[in-house]
Amino acid sequence: MLFLMKTLRFTTLPGDGIGPEVMEVAVKVLQKLGNLYNFSIESSSHDVGGIGIDNHGEALPESTLAACKKVDAILFGSVGGPKWENLPPKEQPERAALLPIRKAFELFANLRPGNLYPELCDLSPLRSDTVANGIDTLCVRELTGGIYFGQPKETTTLDNGEKQAVDTMVYRTEEIERITQLAVNAAALRDGRICSVDKANVLETSVLWRETVINCVQKLNPNIELTHMYVDNAAMQLVRDPNQFDVLLTENMFGDILSDELAVICGSLGMLASASLGTQKNSFDLPFGLYEPAGGTAPDIAGKGLANPCAQVLSAALMLRYSFGLEEAAQSIENAVKETIRAGLRTGDIAMGKKATGTSEMGQAIIDRLQ
Repeated sequence: MLFLMKTLRFTTLPGDGIGPEVMEVAVKVLQKLGNLYNFSIESSSHDVGGIGIDNHGEALPESTLAACKKVDAILFGSVGGPKWENLPPKEQPERAALLPIRKAFELFANLRPGNLYPELCDLSPLRSDTVANGIDTLCVRELTGGIYFGQPKETTTLDNGEKQAVDTMVYRTEEIERITQLAVNAAALRDGRICSVDKANVLETSVLWRETVINCVQKLNPNIELTHMYVDNAAMQLVRDPNQFDVLLTENMFGDILSDELAVICGSLGMLASASLGTQKNSFDLPFGLYEPAGGTAPDIAGKGLANPCAQVLSAALMLRYSFGLEEAAQSIENAVKETIRAGLRTGDIAMGKKATGTSEMGQAIIDRLQ
């Protein structure tokens, strides 16, 4: 199937460490895919993170933010490293780059696929018989509400001299509805099942969460199979049998914890992508999003051609799916990565005693398998 010719406009923010190396591979994959699926790409690269501090005096330069506002999506690398660890916390690359971008584009939803290919099952800390067929789960996390952002948030000293700290968990119906809609859309592209995670036996916000999710799913797509699970049970069930879940839908703090648990279960951050979607629509009337690998900058191997590009490449696939509506092209990337792993190619982080493949060679192997 050929798509009508589209021009995909996005910025690349390679960042620090291995970011530029793996970003180069991802862009080459998109260029090759454009020839196969009849689209062109129009992208520009800008500094962010530590390199932004070095070249512009700030982690998110105004020129970078301005460039991002002119396009339909952001393909992000990774930021930070030992060079900038002595800066005040508010000025460090991770905090001073990502949080302002999330705020500027109202990125309220984080989608993190938990994928483990059968060929890499030995990377998982779970028993081999539990993950022998791999893992394929998607965690949909609300990103801008809940206890991380609720007010009041303060530490005070009581009359008796004792200190008291307060964090406030707040959710509004609208916030729950918009994240549920994204989960419904994602589930419709998968197995059609959502497990909503809450703590409705204790928390008022979770009572509202569950009630709103039920109403929203029924309204949007009653064919979706919806179940509910308390967060403590969900954490246990992820370890017991991660494949019982198709789409996990949850609020901010619970999603923060469960998505990290899912990442560990899947064995290697070098294989895991993520998407952060916002309230703004792009020129395709689809969500503006930021797409990035789940791992870090790996400064110990930066510039050596050893980094695993798969997470960055898979992030590009998510960009095609959610911000450009190119589902078949996204699946082409995902299938090419699977076939490359199946063929036995491994970068050092997933080699497990086998001969390690370099970044460029791994990228070319993926490109050669695009269909």
